[in-house]
Amino acid sequence: MRNAQLAFIGTAALLSSLAWSVDKKPPAQAIASFRGDAQHSGIYRQIGAPLLHGIKWKFKTGAAVISTPAVLDGTAYFGSNDHYLYAVNLADGTQRWKFKANGRITSSPAVSRGRVYFGSYDGNIYAVDAKNGAQSWKFATEGEHRFTAKHLHGAEPAAESMPDPFDFYLSSPTVVEDTVYIGSGDGNVYAIDAASGALRWKFRTGNVVHASPAVADGTVYIGSWDSFFYALNAKSGRQRWRFKTGEDHVTSNQVGIQSSAVVADGIVYFGCRDSNLYALDAATGERRWAFSNKGSWVISTPIVADGTLYFATSDTGLFHAVDAKTGTVKYSLSFHHWPMFSSPAIAGTTLYIGSHAGTLIAIDLGKHATAWTFSTDGANRNAAAYTKENGDPDYGDVYGDFFYDDMVSGVLKMLSVGAVLSSPVVEQDVIYFGSTDGNMYAIS
Repeated sequence: MRNAQLAFIGTAALLSSLAWSVDKKPPAQAIASFRGDAQHSGIYRQIGAPLLHGIKWKFKTGAAVISTPAVLDGTAYFGSNDHYLYAVNLADGTQRWKFKANGRITSSPAVSRGRVYFGSYDGNIYAVDAKNGAQSWKFATEGEHRFTAKHLHGAEPAAESMPDPFDFYLSSPTVVEDTVYIGSGDGNVYAIDAASGALRWKFRTGNVVHASPAVADGTVYIGSWDSFFYALNAKSGRQRWRFKTGEDHVTSNQVGIQSSAVVADGIVYFGCRDSNLYALDAATGERRWAFSNKGSWVISTPIVADGTLYFATSDTGLFHAVDAKTGTVKYSLSFHHWPMFSSPAIAGTTLYIGSHAGTLIAIDLGKHATAWTFSTDGANRNAAAYTKENGDPDYGDVYGDFFYDDMVSGVLKMLSVGAVLSSPVVEQDVIYFGSTDGNMYAIS
């Protein structure tokens, strides 16, 4: 995060705007994946929950749920750090089945043609039957690992290589026609045959790839921790162009693309740990504009609606609405310096986004203000202990000093507040999302 050393110490009108009426269900999607489609649009033509009524159900797993659910045909599919992929009934939150991998599942699954695809920290990409969870195939990568650097974020011992404790996510698959596209900690971007699990091609970058691929017009768009953003031919894997972002050779704090991209209106948008939000020409890679967040990472995937681009920052806890063509600020909201890694979803005129504060926040895009906030069980139990009187996170009582072990311990303490790193999914009038308190929530 920005200056991590300091962090260690220290009703009706809305409904009429929807594309479908309340009593008419939209057509069933053929594919469910991260942010809803291959372009990562994050736009749901649903009612949503402009007013919060409460919990419909919650499903308890054995560990943190960082994975974003894929919702299709009455079922939510999601992974957990307890090594299981779950299929849960949308109507009542009961389990339909679960599948055990040999590692944590922080990848968000994709569902297509009766199969569920996802990655695990065990280094495999899996395909399982959507009806019963039986394994169809698994593809072995060259091995998963987190971004690693010496003197990471200024931590000691300075000469020691350290895995980044903020590297929470694995790449999530995107399925287009008969191909699964996904990145890996081994530095590769893979294209895998969706039916057989056979490799079609792989493209090697210079470092960990945990961003999720966006696919549009025959091109795969994805960033790497090597500081480059890539556009690859979806059929062959050949590079079409690449774009260089910032570097940090001292503490590796301001380097790497952890954010997944969104493609809209011929522009690809993505955030970067160099603290910029970039807008590039999707065809050529030419920079249209960049928005500086003055040291604060952008991990959340941005979203575009009606000519406005919305995105959130990490430790500054800011939510920005900017002109999608120029990057000019329209308005900003502040959320007490609690980071937002969750990626937003929009339904109607309401935007939903998760926070490290253990909350899901609904923002009224017409009023430019918070509509409501929902607190997780973890937040209700533990947030007060790690929150200052002014509402800011109390990093001073969490991080001991600049030693790496204290940083890891501090991250775990902050996650104990039930942080919402999962991204919300909207189905009709219900919002689905996971939390580090181990729950998958359905609220409306």
